[in-house]
Amino acid sequence: MSNTLEDISTNLDRRNFIKVSALAGGGLLIGLRGGVAEVLAQTASATAPATNFVPNAFISITSKGEVAIISKNPEIGQGMKTSLPMLIAEDLDVAWSSVTVYQGDFNQAYGTQEVGGGQSAGGSNGTPNNYFPMRRLGAAARAMLVSAAAQTWGVPEGECTTENGVVFHKASNRKATYGELAAKAATLPAPSLASVVLKDNKDIKILGTRVSGVDNPKLITGQPLFGIDVRQPGMLYANYTKCPVFGGKPVSANLDEIKKLPGVRDAFIIDGLQGIKSGVAVVANSTWNAMSAASKLQIKWDEGANAQESSDNLAKQAMTFGQNTNSPVNYPADAKIVEAVYNFPYLSHATLEPMNSTALWKNGALELWSPTQGPGSIQGAVRALGATSVTVHITRSGGGFGRRLAADYAAEAAAIAQKVEGVPVQHTWTREQDMTGDLYRPAAWHFFKGAMSADGKFLGWNDHFVGVTGARAPGNELPNVSSQSSTVACGVPQGPWRAPNDNANFWATQSFLDELAHAAGRDPVELRLELLSEDRTQPYSNVRMRGVIQLVAEKTGWGKKLPKGQGQGIAFTFSHRGYVAIVAEVTVTPAGVLTVNKMTAAVDVGPIVNLSAAENQVQGGMIDGLGSAWLPKITIAQGRADQSNFDEYKLIRLPAAPEVAVHFVKGDYNVGPTGLGEPALPPAAPAVCNAIFAATGIRIRSLPIADQSLKWS
Repeated sequence: MSNTLEDISTNLDRRNFIKVSALAGGGLLIGLRGGVAEVLAQTASATAPATNFVPNAFISITSKGEVAIISKNPEIGQGMKTSLPMLIAEDLDVAWSSVTVYQGDFNQAYGTQEVGGGQSAGGSNGTPNNYFPMRRLGAAARAMLVSAAAQTWGVPEGECTTENGVVFHKASNRKATYGELAAKAATLPAPSLASVVLKDNKDIKILGTRVSGVDNPKLITGQPLFGIDVRQPGMLYANYTKCPVFGGKPVSANLDEIKKLPGVRDAFIIDGLQGIKSGVAVVANSTWNAMSAASKLQIKWDEGANAQESSDNLAKQAMTFGQNTNSPVNYPADAKIVEAVYNFPYLSHATLEPMNSTALWKNGALELWSPTQGPGSIQGAVRALGATSVTVHITRSGGGFGRRLAADYAAEAAAIAQKVEGVPVQHTWTREQDMTGDLYRPAAWHFFKGAMSADGKFLGWNDHFVGVTGARAPGNELPNVSSQSSTVACGVPQGPWRAPNDNANFWATQSFLDELAHAAGRDPVELRLELLSEDRTQPYSNVRMRGVIQLVAEKTGWGKKLPKGQGQGIAFTFSHRGYVAIVAEVTVTPAGVLTVNKMTAAVDVGPIVNLSAAENQVQGGMIDGLGSAWLPKITIAQGRADQSNFDEYKLIRLPAAPEVAVHFVKGDYNVGPTGLGEPALPPAAPAVCNAIFAATGIRIRSLPIADQSLKWS
């Protein structure tokens, strides 16, 4: 069950709340002791009063045995708010049903490696970075409770065991609950986190099971959780209009007219602040009135240097680079040579919850409530405002996909709040502002020249990668692969998009590998296994990669005879330290109507923390990878995005979603896992495109798929 401290007490600030609950209840609070910090009782939540911000306590136990655990990382739908407390609860050895989870605020003390190295949600780093630190916190608390019991009974600690929040001394048939031991344990020194002993694999009880998300009850009943749900006394609402041309700024606006509109409290231009794009703010008594008034703004823009930017111009420049490719590889005269150009467009993050933050500027201090993936980035983004202190409350995010690692929307809220000091202001982007003011997934082109020997052996390829400013070339995941890079200068803003670098680059490389296999008459699975036959460990383990390929091939009956119009396709990727192979099964009618029937993934990311969340991440990653390759694109004309809402920027809908199946390779809990938010996305698109080729003979070399004709006869 999830709570905020405000749910428990609305009349106590954090310091006094913990003092009262710990002293009156005889409770035990265990945080960063023994070389990191004293036990600090100030837990944090998105909605609790925030006079101080020192949430260094992760665990609290009441005299009744009630366990509260702080989850420090942002929850963006990946299950982190549940998974991190599960890690603590496992080695604390308590029943999950006794645990209540609280969302922690941003605290720079969480930047130490001892407690996971920060609070961001990105790069699939949350679980691997926190796996051992969180388990050690639980183990340290358990050790103190065991010491308390042993001292109370006068027995050796080594003779005591624990289970579900109870310490046992079997030789004397004695037992005590954690609640009964809490007051005694609170007087003991905390052990070094580096020296505590974690549970062995055979003793794991919570990890690897299906645990429902702690926010689920509130989600399904529509209770407030997200940034857009934040409400503060006397709150005002704002909207901020920026130039539609990337890099432009306002010169003037009809501010006096706007201030007379219903509900409007103020309107003003913000310009010249480092890290905050220039724009026009409208502050009103409701979101509707703020957005309605903003729609009536008449702004004279200085469109800047990017006003003539266009997708067509970028493509022409890319093709010029590609035509000047000098491949460093000379293949044998009898080799089968294949040349192809693959390209993919800009994409928007298109988060369901638009960018928003609520800010309060009071006496030089800034307080923010934000659905953020990187609360630490907000500190830097608002530095130009000169706040004496910055408090960041982390709310749940309605989707992130990398967009909320940036802090522009929070910085805008802060700048607006500074203008109306003493009043909380919630700043919300419209959908159109969200889509046309995004930090996009960069567009890029791959100019391939590859070869297969006369007897069907892979000889390698050269890949001339041409990307717009901000795009990155893929790594060389196969032997005998060479590459070169060129950049098309562009002013379109870009940022990390789910599985950065890998999301579309692996579509190109895994599709071209499939193209080479078919050109040589080789089975795509057989060729991939042949390329992975050497038991190397860099840049990834070939053994683990072969394992997921073989597993997914077995589970899908790879190689079965199918009629024309039906096909299987496979792709594998090593992304964000995870090994994933996907087989897609598709049907394409002669008229070119595509149905993706099923997608099956084999996944090796080490041990699974929460089986339900892990399955959701893989299933969602596959469908996200499919949907982003199938339908949407952002095109640029006159320095601005053409698409501004979901009628133009198409997303996959439920009727088009395929059946999905997930198979995990068993992992060792003593070794630890990698992340899972991103690894399943990159192989989805190439698996589907390779299946389309198997079904129709049509090779998809340009995304989105919807722009290509799939008609066959």
